Amino acid sequence: MLQIQVPEKLSSGIELVTPFDPADIVCAFHDIDGTHSRIREWVPVMTLVTGCVAAYGMFPGTPEKIAEAIRCHQGEDFSEAHRFAIESAGLSALTQMEWALRMARRLDGTSSKINEEIISAIWSGCEMFDEAGESRESLMCLKEQASALFKAYEILLLEMGRDKNLSEARKNPENWRIPGSMALLEMLKNNGVENYFVTGAVVEYDGSGTPRGTMYEEIQALGYEVGRGKLIEGFCGSSWDEKLPKIEIMKQLIRRKSLQPGQILVIGDGRSEIAAGRELGCLTVSRLDIQAERAREIHRQLQTHVIVPDFCNFSESFFHHK
Repeated sequence: MLQIQVPEKLSSGIELVTPFDPADIVCAFHDIDGTHSRIREWVPVMTLVTGCVAAYGMFPGTPEKIAEAIRCHQGEDFSEAHRFAIESAGLSALTQMEWALRMARRLDGTSSKINEEIISAIWSGCEMFDEAGESRESLMCLKEQASALFKAYEILLLEMGRDKNLSEARKNPENWRIPGSMALLEMLKNNGVENYFVTGAVVEYDGSGTPRGTMYEEIQALGYEVGRGKLIEGFCGSSWDEKLPKIEIMKQLIRRKSLQPGQILVIGDGRSEIAAGRELGCLTVSRLDIQAERAREIHRQLQTHVIVPDFCNFSESFFHHK
């Protein structure tokens, strides 16, 4: 059995935000992008896509046409959208697209009181608004537009750096993993802890149940094996058109595996997984760069348990064998 506990002395760079009692860990839920992988430089792309739509409205046509229209606005200043990208890290991409579309309603004066309340709620990390009182027609239109915009975002994400980074990662995976990531995952697995990747990105499966898609390509490039009994026991995520907040994914895993939340470790760099972990009663570890001052402030407000810049000193300091 593997136990996590606060060490007598913290290693350099590690911050204890919320003290906790020793606990036995049987399962770990991990975010991927920014937590274990550096392949996706998504903030500039999210800023461009959401900022462009908020400023000019939704563009018509296929996702390819939408991406083409947005591409023309590269280099423009979308400062509020940049701030939103930082604040919304970890939320479903469909929620982030929804924010931009709701902001665009201000352009023609069609933003309602409910719309403004939902914009504010998204800023604070909320994602589900089915009972807000909006018409079914309005919600269906928003859903269709968010799905198309999400696909356009993915097109731009791949061409604006991800594909190049993926190619480099296949040659030198260690350069694109967060330091200490592989050692941490291996240590957890070797001590009986099941690792699950939980992501806001799209996770698709072929007819045999094998994962596929762009995020799975990145996982493979970095050397993380996925499957029953492997380094990563399961890989769970979102879809192109149905919002699935991380807390719902975690709840499903907890029910399916009959887990006790107090024996689960949640590791991530986004507000959604840390907020979900704290709400469910799990132990939470925030992986944030030293210079990520605003993100660190958000995670302190969420009362995460520990903030680490990487995983190099985390395992040896916090984990003990019983």
